Amino acid sequence: HFAWLVWKSRMKHKVMPPAVTGAPEFDRTFRAQQNCVEFYPIFLTVLWTAGCFFNQELASFLGVLYVFARYKYFHGYVQSVKGRLTGFYLNLIILICLITLGAAGIVNSFLDEYLDFSIMKKLRKLF
Repeated sequence: HFAWLVWKSRMKHKVMPPAVTGAPEFDRTFRAQQNCVEFYPIFLTVLWTAGCFFNQELASFLGVLYVFARYKYFHGYVQSVKGRLTGFYLNLIILICLITLGAAGIVNSFLDEYLDFSIMKKLRKLF
């Protein structure tokens, strides 16, 4: 979707490939798409880690929320440089949550495997 919007912006502002600079609106559109592409490997890594080691449903929910936040980021950035901040902060919070969940899941796996102590089992007994 974002790449298609960059193509539309290229046609609108007559910026032909391989050029990556042009009108300010095109520059913001191109930069927003590049920023999204740069964050995908990080997002996918922490999404899979949180899903595999902690909880698939929670990781999936955060993944959908991340896609929505990226959409907000992209369209905010296209409008103005400051417009990206809401989406950026939401993305950052979601990534921190996924990293935390993944780390907690990995720690729990190690504790369960090597010390026969499972935090998740203890929490399930309490609730």
